[in-house]
Amino acid sequence: MKQVDGLTWRGRIGFGVGDFAQNLLVAAVGTYLLFFCTDVVGLAPSAVATMFLVVQLADALWNPFVGVFIDRHHPRWGKYRSYLVLAGVPFAVFAVLCFANPLGGGTWKTLYAYAAYAGFTLLFTLVNVAYGALGASLTRDAEEVTVLTAVRIFLANAGCLAAMAGVPFLLAVLGGADGGGTPSLPWRMALFMACGMLPSFVFMPLLPGLRRLFGKKGLFYVFASVAVLGMAALYVLSRAGGTRSCASAWIYAAQFVKATGIIVSTGYMWAFVPEVVSYSERMTGRRVSGIVNGVVGVFFKAGMALGKAAAGLVLAGTGYQADRGGTRSCASADVLPAEPRTWLWTMAAVAVVAVALLAFSFMQTKERVVMDASGAAQVKAGDLWREFRRNAPLRLLALFFVAAFAMMSVGNAAGAYFMNGLEMQTPLAQEGIRWLVCVVPALFLAVAAFALARYPLDDAAVERLNREIASRSAS
Repeated sequence: MKQVDGLTWRGRIGFGVGDFAQNLLVAAVGTYLLFFCTDVVGLAPSAVATMFLVVQLADALWNPFVGVFIDRHHPRWGKYRSYLVLAGVPFAVFAVLCFANPLGGGTWKTLYAYAAYAGFTLLFTLVNVAYGALGASLTRDAEEVTVLTAVRIFLANAGCLAAMAGVPFLLAVLGGADGGGTPSLPWRMALFMACGMLPSFVFMPLLPGLRRLFGKKGLFYVFASVAVLGMAALYVLSRAGGTRSCASAWIYAAQFVKATGIIVSTGYMWAFVPEVVSYSERMTGRRVSGIVNGVVGVFFKAGMALGKAAAGLVLAGTGYQADRGGTRSCASADVLPAEPRTWLWTMAAVAVVAVALLAFSFMQTKERVVMDASGAAQVKAGDLWREFRRNAPLRLLALFFVAAFAMMSVGNAAGAYFMNGLEMQTPLAQEGIRWLVCVVPALFLAVAAFALARYPLDDAAVERLNREIASRSAS
């Protein structure tokens, strides 16, 4: 396969819009589904934690087979980009179904929640593995990968911002945040959520320059330290502020600092995946993007399962009182609605936008570096395990992804509780929520730092890899 030139900005943005659409749905579900299940539907936090754990661990087993399937097949609309539409549309439909409650109460309500969340999660895997492989197929150039990653993560974080801050406002407009007929805007919660994503607009465009300044490992260490500083400030301020904490400008500032550290320190991690793909190609002569992304997907889904389950279990273990969720806010404008239809219509609006953006990404992307048909025919399910065993950088990257996604998952899920009347909970429940927002993410961040410290592909090694592969292809 020959070296390809840089992409146009239209192509870069078209690719990145696919991540915007996915994160629009994933952030909405990941941030608000736990709250919806406990405070709107009435499921016990422990039951929801079990749902997250069971479904996402099943998804982790499903993930590798998706990678093999994608690498072995060549759909007519493109090897990877086809799935942005073929799987993207039902993925959006199931996002809406997660916020429906058509089967009444009792066991049926729980079973429906499991089925809807399982459908959403398994379809997301199909879209996301194909999308990750699509990124590795667009170019081999290291500088282009850096720019493409910066664009992708910038737009992914924009999707998260739109979901995390926009959902409370949509709920207010479509149903009235106070549960009545007059809409009220839960601006404090929306602002807190927005502060969790706004740093992406400030720092992600600077990612290529920051990477050159600090190096890819140094970039992580510097900004992980910033994240821990923000977590510590949030913890201290929320303990000292009492009923005033959710209205304090210092809380928003601390959230912004925490988010800056997390977004920048983890923002470059997807650029490691093409490096690992190239490492595998040098060893085997095959560019198995789908398999590598499938293996990575196993572990980032395991991280999401770990983070979401931890949130539900801590809430259950510390005595969180979901039945009072509509009355605990420090201001009436901050109360999220308890009307299920409002949540359903809100997610339907989000899903329509996501489908349109996935279609746009499909139209603007085209694979340029892919495995040929003979190589694809040799891909087998057993290759996943063999790839994991022989690819040491992949193993360390897998641990990094587990820790990074567990950190983000637990923090996002806890944010709605942190700003929905923390001071009205029991002292033990308050402490549990603080740990979910501040302490547990810091512990996961330490594990990610441990994995990255041992990752062997520095910049010089990656450059040598690409030269060897290009030389082999030319000959």
